[in-house]
Amino acid sequence: MSKKKKNTEYAIVDIETTGGNAASSRITEIAICIHNGREVTRRYETLINPERDIPPSIVSLTGITNEMVEDAPPFPCIADEVYELLKDRVFVAHNVNFDYSFVRHELEEVGIEWTAKKLCTVRMARRIRPGLPSYSLGKLCASLGIPLSNRHRAGGDAEATAILFSRLLEWDEGQAVPDMLKHCSKEQQLPPNLPREQYESLPERNGVYYFHNQAGKVVYVGKARNIKKRVAQHFTGHNINPQRQHFMRHIYSISYEICATELMALLLECMEIKRHWPPFNRALKRFEPKYGLVLYEDQAGYKRLAVGRLDKRDKCVQVCNREYESVVLLKELMFRFALDQRLCSFGQVRENYFGAVHPSQDTMPEKEAHNVLVDQALAYLAQEKKSFAILDKGREPGEKSCIWVERGNLYAMGYISQDTQINTLEEMKDSLKRCYANHYMMQLIYDYANRYPNKILEV
Repeated sequence: MSKKKKNTEYAIVDIETTGGNAASSRITEIAICIHNGREVTRRYETLINPERDIPPSIVSLTGITNEMVEDAPPFPCIADEVYELLKDRVFVAHNVNFDYSFVRHELEEVGIEWTAKKLCTVRMARRIRPGLPSYSLGKLCASLGIPLSNRHRAGGDAEATAILFSRLLEWDEGQAVPDMLKHCSKEQQLPPNLPREQYESLPERNGVYYFHNQAGKVVYVGKARNIKKRVAQHFTGHNINPQRQHFMRHIYSISYEICATELMALLLECMEIKRHWPPFNRALKRFEPKYGLVLYEDQAGYKRLAVGRLDKRDKCVQVCNREYESVVLLKELMFRFALDQRLCSFGQVRENYFGAVHPSQDTMPEKEAHNVLVDQALAYLAQEKKSFAILDKGREPGEKSCIWVERGNLYAMGYISQDTQINTLEEMKDSLKRCYANHYMMQLIYDYANRYPNKILEV
């Protein structure tokens, strides 16, 4: 005889905390409503002593003061009771990943390992009642006629969430909830404000993707060989890092651009980060070179070459990752073009180090003659920088990708269809989109060119 299938039970949870992330904040209040799929069968609610001061901004929001929690139990004293309420039940909350991250972290701190299936009432409401003006708990309850009292307290918010949950289960004619609870479903891992349809429609192809906030502003740019898989990785795992949790709350939509090659995606990612300067991109912002060889003219009219830290106002002849590389470059130019060392600056390097390189003269060189030598040195540097194009596969059959480098600098990039009639190299160059590169992007291009010489077209 087959066993009767146990009815699914739900633990509807709301918490109040000392701050916005589980890594550095603590729970001050928790409420749990046990729901059998039809109604609430049990309620649990308690203040919790966070064993730290509650910030004034949080006191203002919740009304929970340090005095109120002074005699309340700390979380370790209620951990076993909370665990028993949550065990073997689906964890439900409004913006579920926030509450889940705190509760799981607090349980881990006392040695209790616990995971659960999750349901987010924000995501449930978006699927079952689409098109509402807002899905915040307060505005959602107002739209649906759900009573909400004692706002921003765990008990009041949990009670309202329980009523919302009951109604959503009643309205779920399309079986959205069973679909969301499937083991293979990534629904609950997605940011609460991101439409599932946008994630599902992402291509499994090479390219660049953009996360947008509620106002449509780009808050993150990334590149991937498989856009859909990479985007999913942002949302998986139990990460209580405050930046990650803050990041998730700001994602409202995703857009993307398919690229033909990984190099095209890397370059586009760099350009888009520079264009949008998204708040959650940090890594590539650190790749800008700090040193370089700079050209300037002094008050006497002498053209001078100097090594030093770069400033956006400087006319940079060549950038370098390290000061030493700039010093070696300027030293080579001094030798090759007999430049007077007094008109060259080596940053923090001591002057006497170069005394033997080019002995000082008693009188300064003639200005016009010196400036001609500097111009010759700069022309030599420019001549050393070659022009070439990288021709590679396109996004679709019958298309080629092209990266055009002009005298050592990225000039343009784009795609050329076989249906486009191009007769000269100049026409090829003009058909591409003009763009600009930083030092890091040029390193990527030269590394690729060295690895795949068969894809290089000398121009």
